[in-house]
Amino acid sequence: MPLAALRSLDTLWFQVAGTVCNLACTHCFVSSSPTNHTHEAMTLEEIVPYLEEAAALGVREFYFTGGEPFLNPEMEAILARTLEVGPATVLTNGLLLDEARCARLAGIAAGAEYSLDFRVSMDGYDAAANDPIRGEGTFERILAGIRNLVAAGINPVITVTEVHDENASAAGKRRFFALLAELGIARPRLKVLPLFKIGAEAERSATYASWQVLRDGDAADGDWDHLQCSSCRMVTDQGVWVCPILVNEPSGKMGATLADTLDPFPLAHPACWTCHVYGVSCKT
Repeated sequence: MPLAALRSLDTLWFQVAGTVCNLACTHCFVSSSPTNHTHEAMTLEEIVPYLEEAAALGVREFYFTGGEPFLNPEMEAILARTLEVGPATVLTNGLLLDEARCARLAGIAAGAEYSLDFRVSMDGYDAAANDPIRGEGTFERILAGIRNLVAAGINPVITVTEVHDENASAAGKRRFFALLAELGIARPRLKVLPLFKIGAEAERSATYASWQVLRDGDAADGDWDHLQCSSCRMVTDQGVWVCPILVNEPSGKMGATLADTLDPFPLAHPACWTCHVYGVSCKT
């Protein structure tokens, strides 16, 4: 079984909203929903010790996900504190980005030494494609959130998955870019991610086949440094996990502190195959 060494801890993730979300997307690899309490939201008090440990270990950037991060009532305070240590990115579905919140976020960004970025998720360039995956009426609500970010002077990254084959095609990307231009984004940023066949996606489509696992000879010279687990860890309310993908897998938990998680990790889960084959990085 191949092992991925942690070459440097560059990126630290926080499951800041736990697995609680205001949506129940049919392809969510952690099965986030309004009723999923596998992981709970993290408080600022819980996060600060990890920020301090991360600074001592040379972490360069921080990412916040869930669930929906803005369901966490301390999210803005958490971002302000994080930006004292390094740049931060929030992964959001955009539904809670009203005008007032976007203005406050812009203010936090303007007053910080480090950069604050946002990634807004959608799954189609129109309601017909997006809403069956994310929920009725979500397409227009996502667009409203993006408009509010843009009005506040923030240019978000738009993240889509390959839940529709066209999303990753040249024609599909052009449609997304045209949509973003209509929203007033002069320099659109689009990130397309493959699907992980775990969580809700395993129920929607199919689980991994038996051959979709990594073997020692699958990487030249046994070098797995292209995988994000060679440079990141994920913090939840229950401890530290190897990566953002495996937070629902007991085998993905590595310890209670960052110092507990610096050893190599066995690439035994089929999701590791997806990361390797598709060159997945959850970072921007």
